[in-house]
Amino acid sequence: MLEGPILLGVLLLGILFIVFTTSKFKLHPFLALIFAAYLIAFSVKMPLNQIGATINAGFGGTLTGIGIVIIAGTIIGTILEKSGAAITMAETILKYVGKKRPALAMNLIGFIVSIPVFCDSGYVILSSLNKSLAKRTKNSLVVMSVALATGLFATHTLVPPTPGPIAAAEQLGIVDNLLIVILFGLLCAIPATLAGYFYAVKFCNKYKIANEESEIDQSESLEVAATIEHSFEKLPSPLLAFSPIVLPIILLTLGSIANLPMAPFGEGTLKTILAFLGVPVNALIIGVLSSFALLPNFKEETLTGWIGEGVKGAAVIIMITGAGGALGQVLRATPITAYLGETLSNLNIGIFVPFIIAAALKTAQGSSTVALVTTAAIIAPIIEPLGLTTTIAKALTVMSIGAGAMTVSHANDSYFWVVAQFSGMDVKTAYKTQTVATLLQGLVTISVVWVLSLILI
Repeated sequence: MLEGPILLGVLLLGILFIVFTTSKFKLHPFLALIFAAYLIAFSVKMPLNQIGATINAGFGGTLTGIGIVIIAGTIIGTILEKSGAAITMAETILKYVGKKRPALAMNLIGFIVSIPVFCDSGYVILSSLNKSLAKRTKNSLVVMSVALATGLFATHTLVPPTPGPIAAAEQLGIVDNLLIVILFGLLCAIPATLAGYFYAVKFCNKYKIANEESEIDQSESLEVAATIEHSFEKLPSPLLAFSPIVLPIILLTLGSIANLPMAPFGEGTLKTILAFLGVPVNALIIGVLSSFALLPNFKEETLTGWIGEGVKGAAVIIMITGAGGALGQVLRATPITAYLGETLSNLNIGIFVPFIIAAALKTAQGSSTVALVTTAAIIAPIIEPLGLTTTIAKALTVMSIGAGAMTVSHANDSYFWVVAQFSGMDVKTAYKTQTVATLLQGLVTISVVWVLSLILI
């Protein structure tokens, strides 16, 4: 039997292996997580005839709950992106907010668009619109860029159907209560996105982008906005654009209400139907069906091409998520979890533990999704000694992990480079604006999570 400190050393070795191989050698996170699972299993002298079965069980068991949900979410995101629905959502918000507060408008646009669309893709899609609006309103492009980037980043790490939070919810065993995760995600993402907005407005005005003044003139700015629209055959209506996001949330809500002990919809057919529609996988598939109304045609280009692109995008996330499940299963089968749980429970910092681990992983290796998946795999086996066993506590644990996964975005994060390059910021300016803003977002979010934990746990 290995001693406690040695067990902790084995866990740290596994984490360092993941960080080092993904950041230094650029090893794909899927293999890094699988190799780490084997490394830990061998280090704790797990019986050889159990290692393969344990890894397979963790991988397959994780994907059983969320595989289709992740695929459905990425298909919706791809269709929103390619159909121009994301631009429609942006213009709808601009209509109500943009004239007087353009930075706030872009912040809110990012907040909504990144729920189904990856933040990297969302920034690329909205970059031209952001530049055009900055010029038309005579606002600093740095301010506008950071406001947009932080809005996108907040929901990317906190709100399903973004794959990272879904994967964390699955690891913690609350994917069937996805509505609660979505609601807490939105609740925590609002102060996070506003923190990014206020930082952009108050502190980023002093930074300039080279040649910002001469980049496009006033007449050209209108042409940029027109070009965005003309790149699509016809932009969809706001109702059609928002429905693939809003409809699943409505169905999840009705399903949760239907399953309440007081049976508000009775015990008959209506309850059965609403309960069926409120199952996450069913709600997301209906969201996919509603997104078909956004397709410009029903041809191979869309039904195979667009949807195939969404499936391919989901494949990477699914593999990483499954590998995280394999790592978590190995940890559950070792004495590491018992020792770690006992040690951490004595520290009395329950809800901060997931944040600290996720923030360390995010800062070290760059990927928010890897930080979410890996941290959830580490935390899931020790959730009981940390005192985070209720559904609400587990949902807040997902939020704590998400807060860490946004702390911080810097040079080893692909999103950092997307924001810097598409806005025209040099690296030094991006560090002073985007990196600092994401640090502030993470700290604000974990503060909100801590307050909620004091009230609700």
